[in-house]
Amino acid sequence: MYQDFQAELSWASLHMPRTREAISSLPSLDGIRLACNMHLDLKMAPLVEGLLSRGCEVFLTTCNPTTVQDDVVKYLVDKGATAHAWRDMSNADWSDSFDKALAWQPTHLCEMGADLTTRLHEKVQTNEAVPSIVAGLEATGSGITRLNGMQPEYPIFNWDDLPVKEGLHNRHMVGLSAWQTFFQTTHLTLHEKVVVVIGYGLVGQGVAASAKAFGAQVQVAELDPARALQAKYDGWPVVDLGIAVKDADVIATATGGYGVVSAKHLDAMKEGTFILNVGHVAQEIDVPYLKEHAVHSEPMPYVNAYTLNGKTLFLLADGSMFNLTAGYGDSLNAFDVTLAVMAAGIGHIVGEGSTHQNGLYLLPEKAWKAAL
Repeated sequence: MYQDFQAELSWASLHMPRTREAISSLPSLDGIRLACNMHLDLKMAPLVEGLLSRGCEVFLTTCNPTTVQDDVVKYLVDKGATAHAWRDMSNADWSDSFDKALAWQPTHLCEMGADLTTRLHEKVQTNEAVPSIVAGLEATGSGITRLNGMQPEYPIFNWDDLPVKEGLHNRHMVGLSAWQTFFQTTHLTLHEKVVVVIGYGLVGQGVAASAKAFGAQVQVAELDPARALQAKYDGWPVVDLGIAVKDADVIATATGGYGVVSAKHLDAMKEGTFILNVGHVAQEIDVPYLKEHAVHSEPMPYVNAYTLNGKTLFLLADGSMFNLTAGYGDSLNAFDVTLAVMAAGIGHIVGEGSTHQNGLYLLPEKAWKAAL
């Protein structure tokens, strides 16, 4: 395996020209204290390093402990960032990181999942002291869902629903990278396999289309009537999950919700079923049930085998975001677009966006389109 981190980072930076340009277009960030809650993998390093070079102070937390690359965190701390994140940190340490980030007194937030905003608003409700946030960014559908139940104390800009984000990353990259990771991890292909995709949002659409392209027999399980109808119009068999799990060879969750695959579903699966999650949250599958009632082994890295009632189920990456926990996630050239838009969004929240009234807004087109 290639181990030279600096060489790998240089290779990533070389293939991210849009990100370099977007960072060079940022104003001076002197006086800005940006708390980031995001995936801390290699592809994030060029952005954070660029922000530091513009004078920004940065506090790093993670939106998912299983996707942290410790060498990335160390590199960015050496460059001047503050961080409280490491791979597979405990839930207690992860929760503590949100408190530490807020105690650091950030002026702005950049998030994937709204963990910092959620914690801040919990503190407001209990009359605890909180930092004065000027503005924030949110990058995920699950984060937007959480924010829709709040009354933000500052303007927050949603860039998950931008055409360039949902149409590129959500629709194309997640599914492609998930199945590439499946092949690398299991040494298997999807030929002759029945794949059930749970959820037919943009991520689910991409997961289904990529699975078919790689030879799978694809079915879709979707509770929302409109999305189920769309799946039918796209030519997919739409199935009842409770029935479909009995014959599925591979089950992929792509909802961003909680408890999608229940203990009842796990009990009904056949011998040798593969289960993977590509949604943002790690609780789409009832992993605690497996840990409590099944015998665990790991026949291959990131392939967690659970023997349950005399049959073995293969839970990939233990239910965490599979394509980024066990794989590399988006390609460098595709993520370059995402990261450039993210940099442009940061430019917006430290500039014009800081004057908006409290609330949740779509990131304006004029703020991000130049990054393309």
